[in-house]
Amino acid sequence: MYGPEDAAANIDLNHRTFCGEYLTLRRMWLIISAEDAVNMPYVHERAGWPDLTWDSELLTSPLAAMRHKQGRLLGKMESLGFALRTEAGLATLTTDVVKTSAIEGETLNPDEVRSSLARRLGLNIAGLPAAGRDVEAIVEVMLDATQRFDAPLTRDRLFGWHAALFSTARSGMARMAIGAWRTGEFGPMQVVSGPLGRETVHFEAPTPERLDTEMSKFLEWFNTSSPSLDPVLKAAIAHFWFVTIHPFDDGNGRIARAIADMALAHADGASQRFYSMSSQIESERRQYYLRLESSQRGGLDITLWLEWFIGCLDRAIDSADITLAAVLRKARVWQAVNRGKVNERQRLVINRLLDNFKGHLTTSKYATFAKCSTDTALRDIHELIERGILVQNPGGGRSTSYSIAKPE
Repeated sequence: MYGPEDAAANIDLNHRTFCGEYLTLRRMWLIISAEDAVNMPYVHERAGWPDLTWDSELLTSPLAAMRHKQGRLLGKMESLGFALRTEAGLATLTTDVVKTSAIEGETLNPDEVRSSLARRLGLNIAGLPAAGRDVEAIVEVMLDATQRFDAPLTRDRLFGWHAALFSTARSGMARMAIGAWRTGEFGPMQVVSGPLGRETVHFEAPTPERLDTEMSKFLEWFNTSSPSLDPVLKAAIAHFWFVTIHPFDDGNGRIARAIADMALAHADGASQRFYSMSSQIESERRQYYLRLESSQRGGLDITLWLEWFIGCLDRAIDSADITLAAVLRKARVWQAVNRGKVNERQRLVINRLLDNFKGHLTTSKYATFAKCSTDTALRDIHELIERGILVQNPGGGRSTSYSIAKPE
């Protein structure tokens, strides 16, 4: 029998099929447009800039799915208690700081980053090395962005971030304007690749004469709340808009990601970070630059960029489970450790093993970490093995090594 209910179901199916085909064709049109955009004006040169547009219908479904994941993650973290949330937040911020610099080709020591963050957050930093000036600078910027997410973003605040990142007034060997918009002294601001003399220009930013006006418009928009604009979309638009203006001689990428993190903290309504957008961007770096370039060479419609940003954030939230698993493992280890007494040397080494330790523990490494003799190190290790905190790895003799035992 084929009744009214079947007919209604068929109409719904046809409607959904039509919508799916329409969205697919719409996305294909956007991609084709982006590929043909090589010889088009830059987005900031188009009439109507900076009134960016996007296809809400294409974004509704992925945005809703990502926001659902985001809510579940925040709910899960709320259930863990203060200590575990703090540890998870510290681990996430450490990754965020390391990776946002890695995107720009700068390698930071994760232990120094963790040390700087922990000190500024009033947490225990026993056994961690002192942070260098380059680490302190990016940590200062990221914490100001995420801890003070509800404070207005102003020109002076951005100048302060820039001055912190480049306290020597140099980018490599070149001198640069610090805590000020770029002046154009060294020519147009371009993103290029390829050998000298045969460079490919991927993007050229607005001229210095436009920067005051451009940044005033951006800051006014960023500081104005709009109930109709989802905060995640605002983070994505802010990132794109700021990078397109490229107001500084250097550091624009890092500051753009700090601005996006600030908007995401506002979206979460919390200063603690439990997922790292910068870490996910670093792992998808090629696609990140491709989407930026194609959108900057296209029209005012930035749907493709927003779609990628939402997907990248979705994958960053998935990756947060790895961080959470490591935090929970660390908590279980310390529960086992604290059932008995441990000396300061043992406590220090256990902390090192649980924080980004590469390879396996040996007697000589223990002695180096704890600043003790190898005999004392071996005695400490044997005590931890007897308590089930450490296990000896397969092998012996000169290759004898140890690892943290799997917690019950």
